[in-house]
Parts: sequence; C-alpha cells; structure tokens
Amino acid sequence: MRDAAHGEPAGDTIFAPAGGAGAAPICVIRISGPYSGNLLARLCRREPPPPRRAVLRRVRGADGEVVDHAVALWLPGPHTSTGEDMAELHVHGGRAVINAVSAALIDAGARPAEAGEFSRRAFLAGRMDLLEAEGMADLIAAETEAQRRQALRQMEGAQSAILDDWRTRMTRLLAWQETLIDFADEDLPRDVEAEMLADMALLRVDMSAQLAASEQGARLREGLVFAIVGAPNVGKSSLLNALARREAAIVSPVPGTTRDLIEVHIELGGVPVTLVDTAGLRESGDAIEMEGVRRARARAVSADLAVQIVDASAPAAAEPGMLCVANKCDLAPALPGLLAVSAKTGEGMDKLEAMLAERARALTGGLMHPLLNRARHVSALRDACHALEAAAAASLPELRAEELRLAMQALGRITGSVDVEAILDVVFGSFCIGK
Repeated sequence: MRDAAHGEPAGDTIFAPAGGAGAAPICVIRISGPYSGNLLARLCRREPPPPRRAVLRRVRGADGEVVDHAVALWLPGPHTSTGEDMAELHVHGGRAVINAVSAALIDAGARPAEAGEFSRRAFLAGRMDLLEAEGMADLIAAETEAQRRQALRQMEGAQSAILDDWRTRMTRLLAWQETLIDFADEDLPRDVEAEMLADMALLRVDMSAQLAASEQGARLREGLVFAIVGAPNVGKSSLLNALARREAAIVSPVPGTTRDLIEVHIELGGVPVTLVDTAGLRESGDAIEMEGVRRARARAVSADLAVQIVDASAPAAAEPGMLCVANKCDLAPALPGLLAVSAKTGEGMDKLEAMLAERARALTGGLMHPLLNRARHVSALRDACHALEAAAAASLPELRAEELRLAMQALGRITGSVDVEAILDVVFGSFCIGK
C-alpha cells in the first residue's frame, strides 16, 4: 500500500461532511481509515496533534493554498466510533470551503464515503450491532418526541440487551439438550429435561409477547394514519384545517369540493399522525367525484383510525368501528353520546384533539417502546418462535437440538451476530452520508 502523504492512494480511507454543511457556521469533516493521520498531516502540512486534543490548524487545498483555519483532531484506533484510525476537521461551513477540503482529500487518495459507511464500519468492528445502528438512523429521522425516545433507547442498546438475554437462555437450553444427547447413558438427574422444557416454554412466551407488540413499534416508527370521512358539507376539510392549524384544504359550501385525498402530517400525543381529508361519501354521476368516493372508502378501511364527521343539525348513523364526531355544534346541539365540536369557532376542539392523542398513544402501545419496529425484526423473531415451537414438539433429542440452533440463528439475524452480509446493504443504505 502506498503512502497517502505523497498524494498516492490512501488504502480504503473515507471521508464525509458529518453535518453543518451550507449555511451553518461550522462543518465537521470526518475521516476514517488506515491513512487518516497521513491525510491530516498532508492537509495541515504538520504532524498530527496529540491524540484527542483539539488544535487550530491551517488547512491547505490540493494546490497548497490555505483554504481555511480549522480545528483538527487526531483519533487513533481502535478506540474510535469506527474502530479505525480517524481524524476530524472542523471547518467553516461555506460550500466553497467544504468543496476545497474535499478536493484536497481526494487528491491525497481518500474517497467520499457512501451512505451509512461510517456506521457499517462501526458494526464490522464490533462497536455497535445492527439494532443499535438502525436506532441511530431512526434517531436522525425522528420527528416526534416519542420517535426520539424509541430510537434513543434502541441506539443505546436497550433492545439488544433483551435479545442478548434471550440468546443466553437459549444457549443454556442447547447446552442442556446436548448434554442429554451426549450423556444419555449417564445417571443424569431426572428433572433436567423437564426443567429444560419448562424454561423453553417461558422463553417462547416472552418472545411471543414481543412479537404481538411488534405492530405497535412499527406504527410508532412509521406514523399513524387517521382518515376523516363523512357526507359532503359536514365540515371535514374545516376540521382538518383546525387540527393542522393552517389552511391545508380548500373549504367551500359547494358539495363535492374535495375530490382527492389531502394529507397533513401532525403530532398527536407525541406520535406522528397523517390526517387524510377525503371526498364526501355520496352517490354521484360525476366520474371524477365517484373515484374520490372510492378512494375515501378504501382509505377509511386501511387507516389506523377512521373519524366520521356528521352534521350536528342532521346527524347520520354512526358507522361501526369509527370515531363519530358531530361538527357545527355552534348551529345546533349534538345528540347525546356524540363528541360535539365546531371547527369554525373552536368549541370542543381541545377535547377532540385530546381524544385523538389518546387513540394514537393506545395504537402505539402507550409509548412503551416495543422491542421490534422493522419488518426484518418481525420476520426473524417469528422464525425464532416457530423454531422453539418445533423444538418443543420434536420427537427426537437430535431434532430438538437442531431447532434450538435454528432459533439462535434467527435471533442473531436481528443484531447481526451471525453472517448477515446479504442484509447489510439494506440496513446501511438508508443512512445519510457521513454517518
């Protein structure tokens, strides 16, 4: 491998702006790989500073001209976030500065990092598992307080600790089973197998409970959908605007104004919710309006919650499974048992918003941070549960041991403790550059 200090290839050393690009005053450019120290020395024309000590340095471009005064950090591995030698340059955030420093790094032999490559290297170095890496990605993308809490718990290893406990228990079960196979002729205690089967059943109960709650975890991560449905001119669009606190939908006394789905993203009780205004439900000879009605009915069926709006002065029959709300209570009193609101005056809107927030929290498990929140987690844990069920029903000790091994492999796919090369591109490809 050639020396990057002389402008030759720097092995597989990568770099990326880690944030603050554009109008921000400071941008951190991270460098990771075997030639990080050489690259830092080349750009600053001085030896790297003492490890983990911030110093002020002149940074030079590819032509040797000073392009910025920056704070430089030299971080020798393996005790770094990627497990490799690393360096950082805290430069001013102007686009011209960032481009000049990037060009100098490329000229010295480094290459721009791919999306998620820093986190992928951290995973390969054992600095984090896949669950923690996904937690970091979710934390970056978090829009609500509940999402932030769930992502932070995952990034800090709360879910990984539960999975580690399961793997420890499963390892003990497998060890007992192997003992029963290898020493079948020995005088083993009679209750060994019974105790093993009892512990296997308890483990299966714990895993099944998390599997049952997985839908709530996914809902919190991805957000809920609440569809607003009802007849024309009952005030669906007005209600949407009131909840969104802006004029997101056109309001008109003309029936059939809303013909397509209108979506607004809000936060209710710490949960991200997409409110969907739909076309008024009625029969019509207008082909476009009828398509809107069809979409409205389909959205009501697929939504996490359908909110049926009725006119307080002429309430329609409540649809089963929907939350029924009587609008226009400023014009007429609502029937007993219906939540009365007025999107025009604001009367009752606080109660409606509180009710919707409570429904959102209930649908996401009361913000209790379920273990699973991605499809691959659910698939792997479902495979592990099925393997444990097969192990309990196995007629031969050897078959039971094999099913226990399959269950351990399935759990390992969640954290990445087994060979998961096939899914790494999917996991880290969703990251932003520089992470």
